[in-house]
Amino acid sequence: MTRDLAAVRALMRERAIARRGPFEVTAIEEVDAALASLRSLEPDHWAETWMPFGDRHAAAGEHLVAANYYRVARYPFPSSEGKRLAYRRSVETYLAAARSFDPPLRRVEIPTGPGSVVGYLREPAGIARPPLLLTWGGIDSYKEDRRTDGFLARGIATLAIDMPGTGEMPNVAAAELDALWDGLLEWAGARSDRVGVYGRSSGGYWAARLAHTRAPRLLCAVDHGGPIHHAFAEAWIRAARTGEYPFELTESLARVFGAGTTEADWIAAAPSLSLLRQGLLDRPCCPMLLVNGARDSVFPIADLYVLLEHGAPKAARVFDGGHMGPAALTEPVVAAWVAAQLVRR
Repeated sequence: MTRDLAAVRALMRERAIARRGPFEVTAIEEVDAALASLRSLEPDHWAETWMPFGDRHAAAGEHLVAANYYRVARYPFPSSEGKRLAYRRSVETYLAAARSFDPPLRRVEIPTGPGSVVGYLREPAGIARPPLLLTWGGIDSYKEDRRTDGFLARGIATLAIDMPGTGEMPNVAAAELDALWDGLLEWAGARSDRVGVYGRSSGGYWAARLAHTRAPRLLCAVDHGGPIHHAFAEAWIRAARTGEYPFELTESLARVFGAGTTEADWIAAAPSLSLLRQGLLDRPCCPMLLVNGARDSVFPIADLYVLLEHGAPKAARVFDGGHMGPAALTEPVVAAWVAAQLVRR
């Protein structure tokens, strides 16, 4: 069942009012104007509707706002030429805005074997070899959308990257992903002896996987609302279509996990991604924090409990609310816990 345009308009407007992704710094008046002009969810039409707002703010030198509108224009996934153009403009305007960041942002290219990973490195001033947190988002939240000031304020350097299958992450085969992660962690270990990882939404899957397969290299891992086991079952996949995610959830998941482009592709491939079925969850793992909203309709809260029921004891915080819980509450909790693991006292 696919939502009609009116339902998508309503859900997107709710997100804009709450300043939930992808609407962190947009204006509701402009959002309303764009939504009113939408005639369909056809990808290029969607991009063409939102991009003029980005163009207007870019021309005014308001690069971070422009980047946000371009992010909306490529939402949820750059699946067409118009959306791919919007994505490229989101990167350009974000980097223009980043010239004024303090601490500064540095674009780095990290050779990993299968390809070079592009990341945005920020380091707290005056700290030699600070702890380092690798952080990434999910199907619609890329490295340009990572806000890491809460970690930097606690003396933690951050490297924002894209989740596999998104953004500028190399398009490598599943068999090469282990080599890619190993290359990233080798680079991180050469910069710091205190390394952690933080995956948000579907990116939490990779944080949980690394916590169990690369434990000796990590001091901590945060899985913030990621899919683990139940999220990959057909019954959940079908139910999530009418949950809080506005549109193209299953199609976007299929794309980022390399399963194809359709819901049928995702239903066929998803079960094999279960970390429980892969036998990973009873392996030794590094210290983990699990965070989510109790009423998550994107990925089930039951997946958080699967992690608690297997392997070593883990820290967990469940909030009222939907997918990932309310950012105003979750982000300080994550930053404080990561600092407790990484920062020497």
